[in-house]
Amino acid sequence: MPEQTLRPCAYRVVRYQPNLVRDEWVNIGVLLLDPETGRVRQRWLEEPADFARLRRWHPAADEELLVRLAGAFEGELAAGAGGRAEDYVESFAETLSNAVQLSPRKGLLASDPDAEIDRLFREQVEPVRETRRPAAEIRTRSELRAQAADYFRSERILALMERGVRAAEFTFPGDPMRLDFSYRRNGTRGFVQAMPLARDPGQAKLFAYTAGAIRNRVEHAEFLAVTEREVSPANPRDQFVTGVLEESGVRVLPLAGLRKWAHDVAPVLRANGRN
Repeated sequence: MPEQTLRPCAYRVVRYQPNLVRDEWVNIGVLLLDPETGRVRQRWLEEPADFARLRRWHPAADEELLVRLAGAFEGELAAGAGGRAEDYVESFAETLSNAVQLSPRKGLLASDPDAEIDRLFREQVEPVRETRRPAAEIRTRSELRAQAADYFRSERILALMERGVRAAEFTFPGDPMRLDFSYRRNGTRGFVQAMPLARDPGQAKLFAYTAGAIRNRVEHAEFLAVTEREVSPANPRDQFVTGVLEESGVRVLPLAGLRKWAHDVAPVLRANGRN
């Protein structure tokens, strides 16, 4: 990729340090600052298994505080609208409790800030898995979302999509949920969400509710939930997840079919991107 496409960015890692006496912490999020656009991208731990790991490390961990952080940061962004990206983050740092701290600011060059924050999250925050799973063994939302991004990138449509769309745009201020991918084609706005069947089934209810809220605001909208595998008719959890989603008009598609879906929609998305 030509060097001139690189632009300077900076990032800070969010750390949870419940005991200030002991110099121990766990990384729980990452913030990527793009001074050129003034945008701050964010990624946070969200898997129930990751919070369970945190509780094992520190049984008295304030999980409610950690879950609220993404919404709190959104509040700082809204309050500082129009200001510099650096100011957003500094203002946020001043509101944090002593247990939540930001690492020193570090600079980097990025050609694709969305891909860069995915990399930073995997390297700096996400718990180390035993091995990098092949597509057939994907389990978590993070792994599923990363594989979906790879498929979209290979079809040259990832750059045409919005990522990490705030659900609060369609629901209520402070809603911490983010929608993984959003696109526009022929007057329709679409949303794609990673939805592992083996994980928290409550995520299906949240996405179904959010889809309804979006339809109240967007005249033409479509929704796709990507699962890590085919739905099993004999699995009650699978039936619950797919039933909730399909009743809300959300199409459920296993990861094995996502590449073809991306290939099929790519010409329209690229044509819209040129208009």
